[in-house]
Amino acid sequence: MESVIDKMAEAIGMDPLKFRQLNHIKTGEGSPVFEALGEGKEGVAMTVGSCALGECITQGAAAIGWERRTDWRGKTGRYRRGLGMAALMQGSSIPHIDMGGASIKMNEDGSFNLLVGATDLGTGSDTVLAQIAAEELCTTTDKMIVYSSDTDMTPFDVGAYASSTTYLSGEAARKAAADAKRQILHTGAEMLNLPEDQVICKDAHVQSKDGKQQVSYGDICCYALYQKNQYQIIGTASHITQKSPPPFAAHFAEIEVDTWTGNIKVLNYVATVDCGTPINPALCEGQTEGGTLNGISYALTEQYLFNKNGRMTNASFADYHIFSMRDKPPIKSILVPSYEDTGPFGAKSVSEICINGPAPAIGNALYNATGVRLHEFPFTPERVLNALRAAGNP
Repeated sequence: MESVIDKMAEAIGMDPLKFRQLNHIKTGEGSPVFEALGEGKEGVAMTVGSCALGECITQGAAAIGWERRTDWRGKTGRYRRGLGMAALMQGSSIPHIDMGGASIKMNEDGSFNLLVGATDLGTGSDTVLAQIAAEELCTTTDKMIVYSSDTDMTPFDVGAYASSTTYLSGEAARKAAADAKRQILHTGAEMLNLPEDQVICKDAHVQSKDGKQQVSYGDICCYALYQKNQYQIIGTASHITQKSPPPFAAHFAEIEVDTWTGNIKVLNYVATVDCGTPINPALCEGQTEGGTLNGISYALTEQYLFNKNGRMTNASFADYHIFSMRDKPPIKSILVPSYEDTGPFGAKSVSEICINGPAPAIGNALYNATGVRLHEFPFTPERVLNALRAAGNP
């Protein structure tokens, strides 16, 4: 599709970046695509509530030096450089199907046990869910003791898939924390002998709105457990979403093509992403760079090879080339915030969208460098060389 976008822009003599800027979906707009596509059931009609794709394109173009693109078109010689881009949209969980659960228990020292069904696969979701719960409870992340992945003791969660953990399970954690916060405010107001509407939570304390009286979370928990109306402060919540708000991204690739061998080398890569409010910017950047590297690998080297009997001939990682850190080109990730009302503190997903950009961006860069297009992945040296020869461009 992104190659087609470039072709349409070229047909009317317009810069493909400007063509995307003029035509991409914007905040407040809908699309028949949302209703036509679905997973597990029919799609859901949606209006985009947050979209910073335009700013993603602008910032990415500046970072990659998009203006150089016209200088390289039509160049000759063995090594040729090109710039390409792709605009991306993904989703955040599957509406009306996915459900996340969380519960949170207050301890005597003012810490909390956060139990979540979501599984941390190395993405840092335990940290992010702890941050969300801590923010709702007006305390710090170090006060959150996270238990996850154990179905014997944690609430139900559909699983770590469909870009759902921060958006879906994160909202469950926020709602569970809000449930506990309501109880904390009630007990704190009772201890201060004040109406509930005259107290607030701040810095792991319940305090009067004028700031003259306060009581710590630890004292509140002990009061609830051992004194009047003894009970355990514990919040629980489940969350199912009615929407799948899309994150947006713009990817830019600068490549060098060896026209003698057909080899493509990625010299520089910029990935900008609108994931709503980045709950943990460092983890968001890590997700972006890791997914981008996977996408570059998919575009350039990854392929299944079979013999005439249908047996895979490269069934080990010794033969099936996945990019490692040693293969990693310079990748610059740029987070472009927006605010998604339906997500926890404005967050959307960030994980899966990153892998979608490199293949079309590199494909468009190949065309900019050599004037040939490939529509079959991966862009192996053999395929590039054959395309160059077929185009009379050795």
